[in-house]
Amino acid sequence: QVQLVESGGGLVQAGGSLRLSCAASGAVFSINHMGWYRQAPGKQRELVAFITNDGSTNYADSVKGRFTISRDNFKNTVYLQMNSLKPEDTALYSCNARILIGMGTRDYWGQGTQVTVSS
Repeated sequence: QVQLVESGGGLVQAGGSLRLSCAASGAVFSINHMGWYRQAPGKQRELVAFITNDGSTNYADSVKGRFTISRDNFKNTVYLQMNSLKPEDTALYSCNARILIGMGTRDYWGQGTQVTVSS
């Protein structure tokens, strides 16, 4: 089992910045990927960014150049630095830990942290 606890959300004006943190505990040695997803009201959850154990990253086109994902393996924590925030970034941001098991995966989720960007 993996437990994830997010922090760092809040209210910010457009153009501002926030940094989200996600601390993992439990069977952290088994985690392959960690990432952030978001879900705005009335919309489907979408991938924001993820980072693999070897440091490879992937971003949604809508956040490229503005958001940066990083991880501190010593602290078992992943971060999402969000700059130049836009009102359309408003959503509930959830941390994800993915374990690759054979041909399948097992996902763990945090409780989510709200990000609200005012115009």
